[in-house]
Amino acid sequence: MKKSKQGFMQGVMILMISQFLIKIAGLLYKIYLTNKEGFGDTGNAIYSSAFQIYTLFLAISSIGVPNAISQLISSKAAIGDNNGAYRIFKVAITIFGIIGFIGTCILFLYANTIANTYLGIPEAEMSIMALAPSIFMVAVSSVLRGYFNGRERISVTANSQSIEQVLKTIFTIIAVELFDFLSGNNTIVMVASAAIATTLSTFISFLYLYVFFIRNKKEIWKDVITSTYHKKESIRKIIGSILYLFFPIAITALLSSANRTIDAFTIINIISKYMGTDEAKFQYGILTGKVEGLVVLPYSFNIAFATTLIPTISASKARGEMDKAEKRISFSMLSTILISLPCMAVLIVFAEPILKLLFPNAYLGKTMLKICSLSIVFVAITQTIGGVLQGINRVKEPVIAIGVGVVIKLILNIILLPIQNLNINGAIISTIISHIVTFCIILYYLKKYIQIEFSIIKFMVKPVLATIIMVGSSWNIYNNLLIFTSRNISLIISLIIGMLIYILAIIFLKVLSKEEVYMLPYGNKLYKAIR
Repeated sequence: MKKSKQGFMQGVMILMISQFLIKIAGLLYKIYLTNKEGFGDTGNAIYSSAFQIYTLFLAISSIGVPNAISQLISSKAAIGDNNGAYRIFKVAITIFGIIGFIGTCILFLYANTIANTYLGIPEAEMSIMALAPSIFMVAVSSVLRGYFNGRERISVTANSQSIEQVLKTIFTIIAVELFDFLSGNNTIVMVASAAIATTLSTFISFLYLYVFFIRNKKEIWKDVITSTYHKKESIRKIIGSILYLFFPIAITALLSSANRTIDAFTIINIISKYMGTDEAKFQYGILTGKVEGLVVLPYSFNIAFATTLIPTISASKARGEMDKAEKRISFSMLSTILISLPCMAVLIVFAEPILKLLFPNAYLGKTMLKICSLSIVFVAITQTIGGVLQGINRVKEPVIAIGVGVVIKLILNIILLPIQNLNINGAIISTIISHIVTFCIILYYLKKYIQIEFSIIKFMVKPVLATIIMVGSSWNIYNNLLIFTSRNISLIISLIIGMLIYILAIIFLKVLSKEEVYMLPYGNKLYKAIR
C-alpha cells in the first residue's frame, strides 16, 4: 500500500471535498423531508429523536474507533512495523464487531422502552428498530476506516462515506415516496422508511470497505511480511493499547453528541408543559430538521483537518519530527478560522432568505438559525484542537473539556427551557455557552502541550476584517439585486460574489504566508498567481 499513500494536504482536500458532498447530500434529503407533505417538521422531530439514540449507541461502539485505530497503526507504520499494525487491526475488528453486535441487540430489543420512557415520543419506536442493525455494520466499518487512515489511504474512508450519504439520500426519497403511497400519507411509517434507508446505505458502505480490503489483501500481506521492524506484542497488550486510546476518544465522541441527546431528552418533555406536545414537537423538528442541518455544514470542511491531523502527528511524533507537525497544526488552526468565520457570518446575516430558498414550504426558524450559528467558530476550532491533542496522545484532555461543557449544557437546559419567553431558544443558548466553555478549556490544553505562537493579528484581526468585508459586500449586493430580480437569485449571486471578495481580501491582507500557500495543493502555482 506504500505507493498509494497520500500526503497531509492531499488527504485533507480529499476528506474536505468528500465531507462537503456528504453534507450537501444530507441537506438535500433534509430539504426533501421537510418540504414533504405529511412529513415536515413533525416527522423531523420523530426521526431526529430516534437518530439521537442511534448516534448515542454509535458513540459508544464506533465513533471514536477510526481515530484510535489510525493513531496506533500510523505509529507502527512510521517505524516500519507493518506486521504490528496488521495485528492491531485483527484484534480491533474482533473487539468492535462484538461491541457493535451487542449494541444492535440492545437497541432493537429495547426500542419500545427507549421511545416511550426516555424520549416521550412513542412514534419513534419503529425508527429505532429500523436503525438498530446499522450499529454492528458501522462498528466494523469504523475499524476498516481506521486501518486505511493509519496507512494514509484517506480516499478509502472518503469514498465509503460519500457512497453511504449519497445512497442514503436516494434511498430515503424512494422509500418515503413508496411508503407514503402504501400507508396513505402516514407520518410514522414514512419516518420508519427513512430509517430503513439509512440502514441499507450503511450496509452498502460496509460492503464497499470489505470488498476493497479483500481486493488489496495481497498488497497488505506483502507489507506485513516485509516489515523492516517488528516487536511482537501480546494480544492482551494490544487490547490494552486499543482500549486506552478508544475509551477517551469514544467518551469524547459520546460527550460531543451529548448536547443533542440532552436536547432529545429535555426539550419536548419541558416545553410541552406550557405549549402542548404537538407544538413542542413542531419546534424541535425545526431545530433538528433544518437549523442544525445548516449549522453543521461548515464542519464538513473542518473535520478533514481533525481527522488527518491525528495519524499525521502520531507518525511525526514516532519519527521525532514534531517541528514539521507544529507547522501543520498552525496551518490547520488558521484554515479552520478562515473557513468557519465567513460561514457563521453568512448564516447570521442571511438566515431568512436561506431558509426561504431551501425550505419554501416550511421556512420558519430564522431566529433559531441566527442564534445557533454563533457557535460555529468555537465548535470548529475545538474539533481541530481535539485532533491535535489526540495525535500527541493527550486523549483525556478533550474528555475533560467537553465533559465540563456537557454538564453546563444540561444545567442550563433545565434552567432556561422552562422560561416561556425563551422556550426552545433556551436550549440553543445553553448549547452556545457550553461550546464556548469547552473551547476555552481545550485551548488552554493546546497551549500547555504545544509550543506554538498564535499571532492575534494573523489569527483574529485579519480573518475578522476579511469576513466583515465579505458579508458587508454581499448584503449590499443582495439588496441592490432585489430591485431587478427574485430573492433566491439575488441571494445566490450575492453569496458567490461575496466568496470571491473574501478570497481577494485574504490575499490583499496577506493572511497566508508563502510557506502556508505552498502547503496547499498546487501551492507553487497558486503563489505565482497570487503574486
